[in-house]
Amino acid sequence: MHATAVRRTALAVSAVSLALLATACGGSDEDAKGDAKAPAAEGGGATKAAVKALTSAELEKVALEQGDVAGHRISRTGPEEIARPEDVTVDKKECEPIGYTFYGVKRGTPVGNAGRKVVQEPEKEDLTDAADALEAGFDLTSSLVTLASYDGDGAEKNLAELRRSAAACATGGFTLSVKGSEQKITKLTEEKVSGGEEALAWTATMEEDGVVVPFKLVSLRQAGTVATFFSFNLGAAGEAEIDFGLPSEVVAAQVEKLG
Repeated sequence: MHATAVRRTALAVSAVSLALLATACGGSDEDAKGDAKAPAAEGGGATKAAVKALTSAELEKVALEQGDVAGHRISRTGPEEIARPEDVTVDKKECEPIGYTFYGVKRGTPVGNAGRKVVQEPEKEDLTDAADALEAGFDLTSSLVTLASYDGDGAEKNLAELRRSAAACATGGFTLSVKGSEQKITKLTEEKVSGGEEALAWTATMEEDGVVVPFKLVSLRQAGTVATFFSFNLGAAGEAEIDFGLPSEVVAAQVEKLG
Protein backbone atom coordinates (compact mmCIF):
# COMPACT_ATOMS: atom_id res chain seq x y z
CA MET A 1 0.00 0.00 0.00
CA HIS A 2 1.33 3.45 -0.82
CA ALA A 3 2.05 5.78 2.08
CA THR A 4 -0.71 8.15 0.95
CA ALA A 5 -3.25 5.30 1.05
CA VAL A 6 -2.13 4.30 4.52
CA ARG A 7 -2.39 7.87 5.71
CA ARG A 8 -5.86 8.31 4.16
CA THR A 9 -7.07 5.10 5.76
CA ALA A 10 -5.65 6.04 9.15
CA LEU A 11 -7.40 9.39 9.04
CA ALA A 12 -10.69 7.87 7.95
CA VAL A 13 -10.80 5.28 10.70
CA SER A 14 -9.58 7.70 13.37
CA ALA A 15 -12.35 10.25 12.98
CA VAL A 16 -12.93 10.30 16.73
CA SER A 17 -11.02 8.14 19.18
CA LEU A 18 -7.91 7.43 17.13
CA ALA A 19 -7.14 11.10 16.71
CA LEU A 20 -4.47 10.19 19.25
CA LEU A 21 -2.28 9.08 16.34
CA ALA A 22 -1.89 12.68 15.30
CA THR A 23 -1.17 13.84 18.86
CA ALA A 24 1.18 11.11 19.98
CA CYS A 25 3.72 13.56 21.38
CA GLY A 26 1.42 15.69 23.47
CA GLY A 27 -2.17 15.03 24.43
CA SER A 28 -4.86 16.96 26.22
CA ASP A 29 -4.57 17.25 29.99
CA GLU A 30 -8.00 18.66 30.73
CA ASP A 31 -9.36 18.20 34.24
CA ALA A 32 -11.92 15.47 34.74
CA LYS A 33 -15.46 16.70 34.44
CA GLY A 34 -17.75 16.79 37.45
CA ASP A 35 -19.02 13.52 38.79
CA ALA A 36 -22.36 12.24 37.69
CA LYS A 37 -24.98 11.75 40.34
CA ALA A 38 -25.00 8.09 41.29
CA PRO A 39 -28.13 6.30 40.08
CA ALA A 40 -29.94 3.89 42.34
CA ALA A 41 -28.44 0.40 42.23
CA GLU A 42 -30.30 -1.99 40.00
CA GLY A 43 -31.80 -5.18 41.37
CA GLY A 44 -29.83 -8.25 42.17
CA GLY A 45 -29.64 -8.71 45.93
CA ALA A 46 -27.35 -7.50 48.67
CA THR A 47 -24.08 -8.63 47.09
CA LYS A 48 -24.77 -6.88 43.78
CA ALA A 49 -26.13 -3.77 45.45
CA ALA A 50 -22.99 -3.59 47.60
CA VAL A 51 -20.85 -2.83 44.55
CA LYS A 52 -20.26 0.91 44.79
CA ALA A 53 -19.25 2.72 41.64
CA LEU A 54 -16.22 4.99 41.61
CA THR A 55 -16.81 8.64 40.83
CA SER A 56 -15.04 10.34 37.94
CA ALA A 57 -12.58 11.88 40.40
CA GLU A 58 -11.85 8.46 41.88
CA LEU A 59 -11.41 6.92 38.42
CA GLU A 60 -8.89 9.61 37.55
CA LYS A 61 -6.80 8.44 40.51
CA VAL A 62 -6.71 4.84 39.24
CA ALA A 63 -6.40 5.66 35.53
CA LEU A 64 -3.01 5.26 33.85
CA GLU A 65 -0.50 8.10 34.11
CA GLN A 66 2.79 8.88 32.40
CA GLY A 67 5.41 6.42 33.65
CA ASP A 68 2.98 3.59 34.43
CA VAL A 69 3.83 1.69 31.21
CA ALA A 70 7.46 1.64 30.10
CA GLY A 71 8.02 2.77 26.53
CA HIS A 72 4.61 4.42 26.22
CA ARG A 73 3.43 8.02 26.33
CA ILE A 74 0.23 8.49 28.32
CA SER A 75 -2.06 11.52 28.43
CA ARG A 76 -5.65 12.34 29.28
CA THR A 77 -8.23 12.29 26.54
CA GLY A 78 -9.89 15.47 25.40
CA PRO A 79 -13.59 15.77 24.50
CA GLU A 80 -12.78 15.46 20.79
CA GLU A 81 -11.42 11.94 21.30
CA ILE A 82 -14.45 10.37 22.98
CA ALA A 83 -17.51 9.97 20.78
CA ARG A 84 -21.02 10.82 21.90
CA PRO A 85 -23.99 8.56 21.09
CA GLU A 86 -25.21 11.02 18.49
CA ASP A 87 -21.81 10.88 16.73
CA VAL A 88 -22.03 7.15 15.96
CA THR A 89 -24.62 5.29 13.91
CA VAL A 90 -24.62 1.49 13.52
CA ASP A 91 -26.66 -0.09 10.73
CA LYS A 92 -27.64 -3.13 12.85
CA LYS A 93 -29.23 -2.65 16.28
CA GLU A 94 -27.62 -5.79 17.69
CA CYS A 95 -24.18 -4.44 16.73
CA GLU A 96 -24.55 -1.11 18.52
CA PRO A 97 -22.86 -2.19 21.79
CA ILE A 98 -19.71 -3.46 20.07
CA GLY A 99 -19.70 -0.54 17.62
CA TYR A 100 -20.08 2.02 20.38
CA THR A 101 -17.23 0.42 22.31
CA PHE A 102 -14.76 1.14 19.50
CA TYR A 103 -15.15 4.87 20.00
CA GLY A 104 -15.60 5.13 23.76
CA VAL A 105 -19.32 5.89 23.61
CA LYS A 106 -20.94 5.60 27.04
CA ARG A 107 -23.21 2.57 27.43
CA GLY A 108 -25.76 2.22 30.18
CA THR A 109 -25.68 4.75 33.03
CA PRO A 110 -22.11 4.99 34.31
CA VAL A 111 -21.56 6.93 37.53
CA GLY A 112 -18.02 7.95 36.60
CA ASN A 113 -15.80 8.07 33.51
CA ALA A 114 -12.14 8.61 32.67
CA GLY A 115 -10.09 8.29 29.49
CA ARG A 116 -6.46 8.00 28.44
CA LYS A 117 -4.43 7.96 25.23
CA VAL A 118 -1.56 5.48 25.35
CA VAL A 119 0.94 5.65 22.50
CA GLN A 120 3.91 3.33 22.09
CA GLU A 121 7.18 5.19 21.67
CA PRO A 122 9.70 4.09 19.00
CA GLU A 123 12.64 2.08 20.22
CA LYS A 124 15.98 3.80 19.87
CA GLU A 125 17.63 1.47 17.39
CA ASP A 126 20.51 2.11 15.01
CA LEU A 127 18.71 1.33 11.75
CA THR A 128 20.88 2.11 8.76
CA ASP A 129 18.47 0.65 6.19
CA ALA A 130 15.87 3.24 5.19
CA ALA A 131 13.13 0.63 4.65
CA ASP A 132 13.71 -0.88 8.10
CA ALA A 133 13.66 2.55 9.69
CA LEU A 134 10.39 3.40 7.94
CA GLU A 135 8.79 0.12 9.03
CA ALA A 136 9.92 0.66 12.63
CA GLY A 137 8.41 4.13 12.57
CA PHE A 138 5.02 2.72 11.54
CA ASP A 139 5.13 -0.27 13.91
CA LEU A 140 3.74 1.63 16.90
CA THR A 141 0.52 0.72 18.70
CA SER A 142 -1.80 3.47 19.93
CA SER A 143 -4.66 2.77 22.32
CA LEU A 144 -7.72 4.61 23.54
CA VAL A 145 -8.35 3.50 27.14
CA THR A 146 -11.70 4.29 28.75
CA LEU A 147 -12.91 3.59 32.28
CA ALA A 148 -16.58 3.54 33.26
CA SER A 149 -17.97 2.67 36.70
CA TYR A 150 -21.38 1.26 37.58
CA ASP A 151 -23.34 0.60 40.76
CA GLY A 152 -24.78 -2.81 41.52
CA ASP A 153 -24.45 -5.31 38.67
CA GLY A 154 -24.17 -2.63 35.98
CA ALA A 155 -20.59 -3.57 35.05
CA GLU A 156 -21.46 -7.26 34.72
CA LYS A 157 -24.43 -6.38 32.51
CA ASN A 158 -22.16 -4.18 30.40
CA LEU A 159 -19.80 -7.06 29.57
CA ALA A 160 -22.65 -9.52 29.07
CA GLU A 161 -24.25 -7.16 26.54
CA LEU A 162 -20.92 -6.72 24.77
CA ARG A 163 -20.39 -10.49 24.57
CA ARG A 164 -23.85 -11.00 23.02
CA SER A 165 -23.32 -8.17 20.54
CA ALA A 166 -19.94 -9.50 19.37
CA ALA A 167 -21.33 -13.02 18.94
CA ALA A 168 -24.25 -11.72 16.86
CA CYS A 169 -22.01 -9.57 14.64
CA ALA A 170 -18.84 -11.67 14.38
CA THR A 171 -19.28 -12.91 10.81
CA GLY A 172 -22.03 -10.86 9.18
CA GLY A 173 -20.26 -7.56 9.67
CA PHE A 174 -21.80 -4.15 10.16
CA THR A 175 -21.30 -0.56 9.13
CA LEU A 176 -20.38 2.30 11.44
CA SER A 177 -20.92 5.92 10.58
CA VAL A 178 -18.76 8.19 12.72
CA LYS A 179 -19.46 11.89 12.16
CA GLY A 180 -20.36 11.12 8.55
CA SER A 181 -17.41 8.82 7.86
CA GLU A 182 -18.59 5.27 7.04
CA GLN A 183 -16.47 2.35 8.19
CA LYS A 184 -17.26 -1.28 7.40
CA ILE A 185 -16.43 -3.91 10.02
CA THR A 186 -16.18 -7.19 8.12
CA LYS A 187 -15.21 -9.62 10.89
CA LEU A 188 -14.69 -10.00 14.64
CA THR A 189 -12.31 -12.71 15.81
CA GLU A 190 -12.28 -13.54 19.52
CA GLU A 191 -8.87 -13.47 21.22
CA LYS A 192 -7.60 -15.00 24.47
CA VAL A 193 -7.08 -12.43 27.21
CA SER A 194 -6.86 -12.33 30.99
CA GLY A 195 -7.21 -9.57 33.54
CA GLY A 196 -9.65 -8.37 36.13
CA GLU A 197 -12.58 -10.51 37.24
CA GLU A 198 -13.63 -11.18 33.65
CA ALA A 199 -12.23 -10.08 30.31
CA LEU A 200 -13.11 -10.18 26.61
CA ALA A 201 -11.01 -9.43 23.53
CA TRP A 202 -11.33 -9.40 19.75
CA THR A 203 -9.49 -8.52 16.58
CA ALA A 204 -11.81 -6.35 14.52
CA THR A 205 -11.21 -6.21 10.77
CA MET A 206 -12.21 -2.93 9.15
CA GLU A 207 -12.27 -2.26 5.41
CA GLU A 208 -11.87 1.26 4.05
CA ASP A 209 -11.52 1.98 0.31
CA GLY A 210 -10.47 -1.63 -0.30
CA VAL A 211 -7.82 -1.47 2.42
CA VAL A 212 -8.12 -4.01 5.23
CA VAL A 213 -7.16 -2.63 8.65
CA PRO A 214 -7.07 -4.70 11.88
CA PHE A 215 -7.85 -3.31 15.32
CA LYS A 216 -7.66 -4.84 18.79
CA LEU A 217 -10.45 -4.47 21.33
CA VAL A 218 -10.23 -5.51 24.99
CA SER A 219 -12.92 -4.98 27.61
CA LEU A 220 -12.58 -6.17 31.20
CA ARG A 221 -14.32 -5.77 34.54
CA GLN A 222 -12.83 -5.19 37.96
CA ALA A 223 -15.57 -4.92 40.59
CA GLY A 224 -17.89 -2.18 39.29
CA THR A 225 -15.44 -0.69 36.77
CA VAL A 226 -15.25 -1.57 33.09
CA ALA A 227 -11.94 -0.82 31.33
CA THR A 228 -11.89 -0.82 27.53
CA PHE A 229 -8.84 -0.70 25.26
CA PHE A 230 -9.19 0.06 21.52
CA SER A 231 -5.85 -0.27 19.72
CA PHE A 232 -4.49 0.48 16.25
CA ASN A 233 -1.09 -0.08 14.65
CA LEU A 234 -0.43 1.98 11.53
CA GLY A 235 2.12 -0.53 10.27
CA ALA A 236 -0.51 -3.29 10.25
CA ALA A 237 -2.29 -1.38 7.45
CA GLY A 238 0.80 -1.19 5.27
CA GLU A 239 2.83 -3.43 3.01
CA ALA A 240 5.04 -4.48 5.93
CA GLU A 241 2.25 -6.84 7.08
CA ILE A 242 3.00 -6.21 10.74
CA ASP A 243 1.06 -8.57 13.00
CA PHE A 244 0.53 -6.63 16.21
CA GLY A 245 -0.91 -8.21 19.34
CA LEU A 246 -3.16 -7.15 22.16
CA PRO A 247 -1.84 -4.22 24.24
CA SER A 248 -0.94 -6.63 27.04
CA GLU A 249 1.43 -4.30 28.93
CA VAL A 250 -1.13 -1.53 28.94
CA VAL A 251 -3.91 -3.89 30.08
CA ALA A 252 -1.76 -5.33 32.88
CA ALA A 253 -0.77 -1.89 34.13
CA GLN A 254 -4.38 -0.69 34.22
CA VAL A 255 -5.60 -3.85 35.99
CA GLU A 256 -2.91 -3.39 38.63
CA LYS A 257 -4.05 0.17 39.29
CA LEU A 258 -7.70 -0.90 39.55
CA GLY A 259 -6.63 -3.31 42.30
